[in-house]
Order: sequence, then structure tokens, then C-alpha cells
Amino acid sequence: MTLVQLRHFVVLAELGTFVQASKALFLTQPALTRSIQGLEDELGSRLFDRLGRRIALTPFGHEVLQRARRLVADAEALKQTGRGLHAGLIGTLRIGLSSGPGALLSTRLMLYMAEHHPRLQLQISRGNTAVLIDALRDQRLDAAVVDVRSVLPSADLQIAQTFELEAGFLVRPDHPLVQRGRPVVIEDILAYSVASMPLSDEVARLLIDRYGPSANPDDMVTLRNDETLNMVEVARRSHAIVLTPKATAEGLVALDMSPALDATARFGLVTLARRQEAPALRILREQLPHWIAEFRSVSCA
Repeated sequence: MTLVQLRHFVVLAELGTFVQASKALFLTQPALTRSIQGLEDELGSRLFDRLGRRIALTPFGHEVLQRARRLVADAEALKQTGRGLHAGLIGTLRIGLSSGPGALLSTRLMLYMAEHHPRLQLQISRGNTAVLIDALRDQRLDAAVVDVRSVLPSADLQIAQTFELEAGFLVRPDHPLVQRGRPVVIEDILAYSVASMPLSDEVARLLIDRYGPSANPDDMVTLRNDETLNMVEVARRSHAIVLTPKATAEGLVALDMSPALDATARFGLVTLARRQEAPALRILREQLPHWIAEFRSVSCA
């Protein structure tokens, strides 16, 4: 068994056909077939069921795929480290960003890489926290910045560089609830569309404790979206109210709630424990504290 065979297996499993996989691997189909058959012979069991021109993983193949991905990813990281990577200045960095972090970090991260590390390949994946954590576990991401309140404790995950940002009910400056000049109660909020990214159980409990059962996000939130910037844009162009960290909503103002919301969003950098980190991840680790300071200054403005 070789790493080359395992890489062939992973690519074939992801693409689903020998035709596409052989093209992606720059191999002839007979060569790819021999590689997979040799791997199956050594493992003593079939990895794929052949379904005409398509293939499907066997139960054994599903089990092998998880381990093969880890071995191939670790080998690639080792190869990059062996080449030196110029202290992380070249190579690939795959980062997952959930809704809030995506709004805050996507542009900053791309700009920084374009200006300071133009030869480094940056791949940003967006999605909800659960989807990104699954991708991290499958070795398709090097790290993810997500809502850590939505991450279940697990020995295989490592959470670092957590930070909290003040959140609120945000609206355009000329919103009727701002213009009337008195504190807003939850009944006022419910007269309008309310937009929010998926909220953790902890935040949902806080809302209900503070404002009563009518603040249950399942009932209160009428516009749900994993893209914070989309919801902020809706609030800019309508009387909708968006529940989000203040730092993500440039141009919007926080409603003066009674009682005060006093809530924060809590984000953090999640990596796989016991996995060798991509060398370029240090760039994000170094820049994140500076960007967090910027976010907090916006929240306090």
C-alpha cells in the first residue's frame, strides 16, 4: 500500500467515476483501475461497488476513506514542511468561516494574503458551524472560525483564540423605532421582520429569559440566513431588524432595548487535536488579535 494509491482512492471516492478521477489525476483509466485493484487486493476487501459507469463506496470503503484522507492530508502537510514553505509564505490554507466570522474576516483575510503572501493559495469555505466542523473532521479544512457556543465539546477538537463581540437588534438610522426616541420592548420588535443567523441554544435561552416566551427565536425570527451580510443588507434597505454582532453591521444602529439585551456572540478558531497544523495557519493566528481589536472598536463606536 502506498500514499499514491491512497490518494488515487480518495480522488476516485470524491469524484465518483473512473473517467473524472483519471483526468483529475492525469492517469489513464487502466492505470487508475490497476492502482485501485492493487489497494483492494492488499486490504482484502472491495472498496467500491461498480454500478455501470458509476461507482459507490462499500461500507468498508467508507471506513477506509476517513483514514485515507487523514493519511494523505498529513503526508501533504509533511511534504510542505519538508520543502520549508518559506515560513508559510507559499502552500495552501483552507479556512472555514461561519456566518458572523465570514462577514468579519473574509475580505480582511483575502486582502492580507493578496498584499503580503501573494503565492499562498487561500481557500475560504462558508457554511453553518455543523457543516464546517464536519469538513474539518474530514480533513477538508485546516481550521474554522465559528460560533463556539454551537460546537459540542469533543476530544478531537481544539478551540483557541476565542473572542466575544457585542450583539444587538440593529436597524437603519431612520427606522421608526429609532425616530420615536424611547426604549424598545420586545412587542415593538415583533411588529417587524426579524433576521438572524442560526442561534445557539445558549443565546436562545438568554433571549427567552430576558424578554419572555415571545422572544423564542423559533417564533421571533422570520428571516433566517447563514450569510450575515445578506441580512444586514436587507435591514439597510427595509424596516427589517437584524440580530447580529454590531461589528458586522456597518451603517446600522442598535435599538435601545428595555431591558437591555447585554448579549455577545462568541467566536473561536477550531482545529483538529493531534493533527499537524498547516504551516500557513500561523498567519491567521498572528493577525486575528489585531482584527479582533478592530471589531471591538467598531462595536463600541
